[in-house]
Amino acid sequence: MMLNAKFILEETITRLYRDSSPNCMKVADLGCSVGPNTLLVISNIINIVDTACTHLNCDLPTFQFYLNDLYGNDFNTTIKLLPDFYIEYKGNGSCFINVTPGSFYGRLFPSNSINLFHSSNGLHWLSQDPLLGCKDAASLIKGHCHIVSTSPPEVHKAYLKQYQQDFKLFLKSRSEELVPGGAMVLMHLGYHETPRRTSWEIVSLILNDMLMEGLIEEAKLESFNIPVYEPTVEEVKHVIQEEESLFLERLEVVISAWDEGMNIEGGDDDSFHGENGRAEIIFFCEFIVF
Repeated sequence: MMLNAKFILEETITRLYRDSSPNCMKVADLGCSVGPNTLLVISNIINIVDTACTHLNCDLPTFQFYLNDLYGNDFNTTIKLLPDFYIEYKGNGSCFINVTPGSFYGRLFPSNSINLFHSSNGLHWLSQDPLLGCKDAASLIKGHCHIVSTSPPEVHKAYLKQYQQDFKLFLKSRSEELVPGGAMVLMHLGYHETPRRTSWEIVSLILNDMLMEGLIEEAKLESFNIPVYEPTVEEVKHVIQEEESLFLERLEVVISAWDEGMNIEGGDDDSFHGENGRAEIIFFCEFIVF
């Protein structure tokens, strides 16, 4: 997903640097996760600015990067990768990297302090279970751990409402933290159809099989709900227009296979797609379920 949208990042950063040319470029990666991909974002941004500086015949700025994710994120794993990163980067100017734990559904930085916000594959995660506190939650979503194509309208409305509240708060917070003329590049999962079919339906089938085999309790299954919502293009536009604090300059839809980039050796072999599906489900669900 990040590589598919790299051209948008390139155009945004090039324009941002051409128009403002900050001596210190402050960039926040929201929902940075953990591991090498986190530092890949930093490398990509530095390389893009470097290219822009070459074209403009100016010096590379100092970089200040803020890596943000929830408090439970394993920042230590990423921090251990920094010595090698700094060695590779040495000689290309000054670069400082800090971690900023906390939810991006709220303020994270001082006002007018960030030149560029970047977020990839994080905004479809909601701040809380949309059905939290709903006395009919168990019956509304019975047999499933997430909104699915057969979910009642009440479930869809609850998820959409939570997404709208969260995204509005996100936009308001970022608008206060951006410097004048700053920019954001946001990439997250979305859907072009309603009702929606998702891979979470597979997770529900697996959990129901585990229930039948006595591996989990019914009460725990009924209380388990994954707070994820993949909005349509129109739903995204509606929130941005209604919140009004930021201007939508560009919106691109990138359609790709769910396991794109994971299936290089397997081609179209179904067994490889199946193995990729298994790996993805384990990666996203293991820490939630267990």
